[in-house]
Amino acid sequence: MSATSSTSARGFVATSARRGVAAKNLLVLMKLMLIKFSAFGQRRYRLAAFSALAALAACSEPAPPLPALKIDPSRVTLSGISSGAYMAHQAHIAWSTRIAGAGLIAGGPYGCAAGQLDRALKLCTQTDESGPDIPALVRNAITRSGEKSIDPLQGLAKDRVWIFHGDADTSVAAAVSAAIAPFYEALSDKAQVHNVTRAGVAHTFPTAQLGGECGQTQSPYLGNCRFDAAGEIFRHVVQTAGEPEPKANGVVHPFDQDAFLDDGADARLSNTGYVYIPQRCRMAECGLHLAFHGCLQSAENIGTEFVEHAGYNRWADLAGVVVIYPQTRSSLMPLNPKACWDWWGYTGSNYDTQTGTQIAWVGRVLDQLGVHAP
Repeated sequence: MSATSSTSARGFVATSARRGVAAKNLLVLMKLMLIKFSAFGQRRYRLAAFSALAALAACSEPAPPLPALKIDPSRVTLSGISSGAYMAHQAHIAWSTRIAGAGLIAGGPYGCAAGQLDRALKLCTQTDESGPDIPALVRNAITRSGEKSIDPLQGLAKDRVWIFHGDADTSVAAAVSAAIAPFYEALSDKAQVHNVTRAGVAHTFPTAQLGGECGQTQSPYLGNCRFDAAGEIFRHVVQTAGEPEPKANGVVHPFDQDAFLDDGADARLSNTGYVYIPQRCRMAECGLHLAFHGCLQSAENIGTEFVEHAGYNRWADLAGVVVIYPQTRSSLMPLNPKACWDWWGYTGSNYDTQTGTQIAWVGRVLDQLGVHAP
C-alpha cells in the first residue's frame, strides 16, 4: 500500500469509528425514547425519537460531496456570531491572503483566550471596561506571521471588516467586541473597518423579521430586530448593491465535511455541513462566503434554522455568492457541550493557526474550490 493509500485508509477508519460509536449511542437513546413514547404517548418523545433516527442516518451514511463550483478567488469572505465570530476572525487572520473580509457579530479579538478556557470565559467574554490587552494581541499576531503559522499580515490590506455588538448583549461585553477594530487597525492601516453598536439587541443574530424577541438570548438565537445583519454584512464586506428578493430561490445542499479532514484528524465537526447555491452559481463563476454559527446554533441543536433563516441566502442570490455553512458537534471530552467553534484550544494548542484542525479544514475547502494564496 502506498503512503497516500495508507493515509486515506487511516482517515477512513477514524471517520468510520466516529460514526460507528455515534450510531451505537443513538440506537440506545432511541430505544429509551421509544419506551417512553409507548408508555406515555407524549409528542415530545416521538419528536425526539424521530430526531435521533435522522441523526442515526447521518452517522451511518456520509453526505454527498461538496458540489463542483466555479469560485472567483478575489471574492471570498466570511462571517459568524459569538464563537462563530471568533472562528471567522481566526480564519481571516490565518488565511488573510485568500480572504477579502469578515463580518463579526458578538465576538472578540484574535488570540484573546491564549489557549485557556478560564481566560476565554472571563477576559474574552466578560471583562472590565479596559477590555483585552490589544498591544499584546497585536504582538502575538506579528510573531505568528513571522513564524509562518498564519499568512503574512500584508494580506489584510484593503480587507473589509464589519463588527457588530448589541447593547443588550450580556454574554459578550462591549469592551471585548470593541477590541477587534483597533486590533485590525494596528495590523494594517489600510484595512476598512466598520464598527456598529445597536440598541436593544441581545446575544442573538439580528434579522429583519424572523426569530424571537430581539432583546432576549434564546434558541435558535435569531432575533427579530428589524435589522438585517446578513444584509449589512453583504453590503459592507461582500460589497453588494441593491435589494434582494423577499425569498431565496437557490437550493441548500448537505455535504460531507469529513472529506476535508487530514490523516483521520478529528476537527470536532459534524459529519455534515450545508452549502447554499444560487441558481446562477450552478454554472457561472460566483463569490464565496462562509457563515459560522454560534454556540447551540449547530444543526444538531436547531436543525437548519440558521442555514435557512439567518438571512444570508437571498442576499447571496443578489450578489452571486455561494454560502457554506460549516457545522460543529458537541462533545464532553474535550469539553464542548454547546458545539461551539474552537477559540480557546479544545482541539489543540495550535487551534488558531493554519495547522489547527478547524482552521486547516477551512483551508482545504478553499483549496478544493480553487482559492489559493496569490
